[in-house]
Amino acid sequence: MSQPLEVAVESLVRGTDKADLDAEFEQRLHDAGALAFRVAYGVLRHREDAEDVAQEALARAYQGFVRLRDRARFRSWLVRICWRLALDHQRAVTRRARREVAAPVVAASTDVDAAASESEFRVVLWQSIGALPEKQRQVVVLAGILGHDLREVGELLGIPHGTVRSRMHAARKRLAEALR
Repeated sequence: MSQPLEVAVESLVRGTDKADLDAEFEQRLHDAGALAFRVAYGVLRHREDAEDVAQEALARAYQGFVRLRDRARFRSWLVRICWRLALDHQRAVTRRARREVAAPVVAASTDVDAAASESEFRVVLWQSIGALPEKQRQVVVLAGILGHDLREVGELLGIPHGTVRSRMHAARKRLAEALR
């Protein structure tokens, strides 16, 4: 269905018009705040890419809002859209990097061994997080990096609290093994 036709069908079914839908979307988006950016940044760790992905997620959320049945689940729906777009973007960047011929890397001299060690640890940590299965990575990013409570993570992902706890436990265990 085209966008205007979807809005017309929605207005017949729910008794709402486009202005009401737009107002409701704006309110839900205001309540969600900068959630899309935080999720994208948690996956990509690059500000400009995260902003682009968040904008795309918001555009897709606006386009699909008319089809969202349970409007109370807007936040979790937005998180899923943003998460998937961020992963798609990350995969595209990885594929592009593989295709390009890598220029020789010139080793930069470091002033302090501690700074180099910390930098290497961050790289290894993010590689380890990236290597986690997607379900565990979602929980680690949302709870461990973005600081959401485990119950909030469950609500955002639409899964039970116990499942979030078990995924977090398994992810921590894998990360501890990888960082040894």
